[in-house]
Amino acid sequence: MLRCYRSFSTSGIIRKKYQLTPGFDLKCGLEIHSQLDTTHKLFSLSKTSFQSSPNSKISYFDASLPGTQPTLNPEPLLFALKAAKALNSDINTNSTFDRKHYFYGDQPMGYQITQHYQPYAKNGFLKLLPHDGVQKEKIINIEQIQIEQDTGKSVYTEFDNQAFSKIDLNRTNTPLIELVTKPDFTNPEEIRIFIKKFQNLVRHLKICTGDLETGAMRVDVNISINNGHRVELKNLSTTSAVIQAVKYEYQRQIDLVKSGESVVQETRGWNGAKTVRLRTKEAALDYRYMPDPELASICLEDDIETKLVLPKLPDALLDELRNDPYNLSVKDATILTHDLQLLDYYFALFGKTVLGDVSVESKLPGNWLIHELLGGFTKLNLPFDQNLIPVDKLSELLIAIQLEKITKSSAKLLLQHLMNNPQDLETPILNLIQEFDLGKQDTVDLNEIDTIVQDVMTQHENIVQDLQNGKKLNSIKFLIGQCMRQSQGKIKPNIFENRLKEIIGI
Repeated sequence: MLRCYRSFSTSGIIRKKYQLTPGFDLKCGLEIHSQLDTTHKLFSLSKTSFQSSPNSKISYFDASLPGTQPTLNPEPLLFALKAAKALNSDINTNSTFDRKHYFYGDQPMGYQITQHYQPYAKNGFLKLLPHDGVQKEKIINIEQIQIEQDTGKSVYTEFDNQAFSKIDLNRTNTPLIELVTKPDFTNPEEIRIFIKKFQNLVRHLKICTGDLETGAMRVDVNISINNGHRVELKNLSTTSAVIQAVKYEYQRQIDLVKSGESVVQETRGWNGAKTVRLRTKEAALDYRYMPDPELASICLEDDIETKLVLPKLPDALLDELRNDPYNLSVKDATILTHDLQLLDYYFALFGKTVLGDVSVESKLPGNWLIHELLGGFTKLNLPFDQNLIPVDKLSELLIAIQLEKITKSSAKLLLQHLMNNPQDLETPILNLIQEFDLGKQDTVDLNEIDTIVQDVMTQHENIVQDLQNGKKLNSIKFLIGQCMRQSQGKIKPNIFENRLKEIIGI
């Protein structure tokens, strides 16, 4: 299956911090709803499916037919508990469900089942670290995490010059966890980094796809200035939309205060250019919360946290990749920890080469996977596909480089050929090296070297003159590259370097 290569910040790319207006402190908190990637829905045995035809994945309970009752499925609870442990939260061994009342077409029961009074987790935190893109470590505190059911979906259409609102209940009762942070964000960039880090975390836990664009994750922002009334921003479909909306709303509230007006507590949306008023912000009283009489408490063993088994999480993986035996740069390690498919490919490649019978140089697998193979996909305008160049084939190529059967320059040409001609993947690498005459020359023909060097120097006399005058000394690397190109990478670069320096006189 093809998978798009995600973009993200690395420690080598620290964005310029957004400059706040002096005298106007920004305070933000996030509410993140994440759909749990379970087999069944939260309180019914309907399948969770987002690509099916409307109203084809619903049960009697999902449609709120009279007499139907909810039954909690264990899988959503397990997924939720994993998130709580990964987010360093206190797990409540006795949590309850409540009804949040409001009337809307896509909520047929007239209320949503959630956890208002006794959520299953509280008092967690997530650290933003320098390798995430912040200047210094910062802790974002989490007020609570609660389990709740998703609503249906309203589809607006027109027919015969009349507007209609159609209701699709496939999404109804899909399990969610809602994470509520403390208002610890004081700059939009911290929000961006937190969202990206949280997305990566749930993907590593394999409990949610983490995709904002598909609605699997939805972010609301509570924002205020100078501890004034807070405004809730909803309907933010991308990380970029979140950041732009926060920046706009921050400036809007400043303009109101400067003009002598007050900021009103309300809910606003984002239309792509500005925030717009949706409704007055509701208080808890407006929702008429009440304990759900049809659902029993969730009673957990006291040692439940110690029994939860988590995979290795991104921060721990990044530390592992930066140290022996991998010794990757922070940037390369970050790239791998943000794509599980890429990470699995790397570990398999490392095992077959560095830890295999032929001990390949430890940096080769990372360099060739991240810079050469991914670079090749970029040139072809294709997403990363582990089946196009299987691990075994790239391992063969790296082993050939280590055994000096082929130079790195020629190996790059051969890799590019394989990506363009997958029918040759069945042919052993050594046979392809021989077939295309890419083998490293065992003996060096000095006349051939001089011919190539002289030809390159003649074509680039201005560079040679600069070198002779002691200027732009690094430009000799360009001449070496041109010589390597003419020799098709069969001759070691240091041979050309020594001969160029000798003739030029440097």
